[in-house]
Amino acid sequence: MATKTLSPDWSDYELIDAGGEKKLERWGKVITIRPERQAYFQSGIPFEKWYEMAHLEFVPRGKQSGTWKTIRALPHSNKDWTINYKNLTFLLAPTKFKHIGLFPEQATNWDVIQQFLQEGDKMLNLFAYTGAASIVGRSTGAEVTHVDAVKQLISWAKSNMEASHLDNIRWIHEDALKFAQRELKRGNQYHLIIMDPPAWGIGANKEKWKIEHKLEELIQTASQLLVDKGLLILNTYSPKVTLEDIEYYAKKYFDETDCSELWKNTSSGKELFYGHLLKGKKR
Repeated sequence: MATKTLSPDWSDYELIDAGGEKKLERWGKVITIRPERQAYFQSGIPFEKWYEMAHLEFVPRGKQSGTWKTIRALPHSNKDWTINYKNLTFLLAPTKFKHIGLFPEQATNWDVIQQFLQEGDKMLNLFAYTGAASIVGRSTGAEVTHVDAVKQLISWAKSNMEASHLDNIRWIHEDALKFAQRELKRGNQYHLIIMDPPAWGIGANKEKWKIEHKLEELIQTASQLLVDKGLLILNTYSPKVTLEDIEYYAKKYFDETDCSELWKNTSSGKELFYGHLLKGKKR
């Protein structure tokens, strides 16, 4: 039986319910319905009640994109809004890929970052998306390097930094693995590395890759970039990568490993799976 890590709700985010391959979420005062293939069970709350509660629903128009349908008027005048996590602020907006700029289940990792880092430590965020982990890391006084292959996401991350009244994050527009390998050649090291690699991706140079082909290389490179007693946090949601795969590679390159499934409870009493989580530590 795999160990479960439960990600907590927080004041500005709530996973209200899930089922029928959808999930119902509250982001501040905005409630959304989004597709979720892991919600293959029956919802805890009838769907008709969902539609009485929700403001927006994402409607897929293909495998990778779709549109947002307004169910009822938003509680503010525009489509963009902010929510808070502790003393930090994140900007949200509907996108054509069902996401709104934040993976809230990552709050369990944000807490680890805050507890682990000390002022002056160095943190590397690979596949950094809109930078929530970068913002959390910077709030501790650590020196943060943020790497993503999509320019628009780096711009979004900069806006999150400014909204949280922080500065001096190092922004890198590059393929995450290639940057990490170059850092290794340069002799740079980090106290904490966090990565949430997608199941498949296209790098800054339009090169395609799949996580199942790169997993060991990512874990090995991270282990070499970490200082003694440094920490790697790795999440992956890919159906092609098992917890056993992650555990096998982690034990090759780390002295201490903690591999678990990441889950989140809904307010209606359901449980939703959010992929696999590795914490690897060097002695």
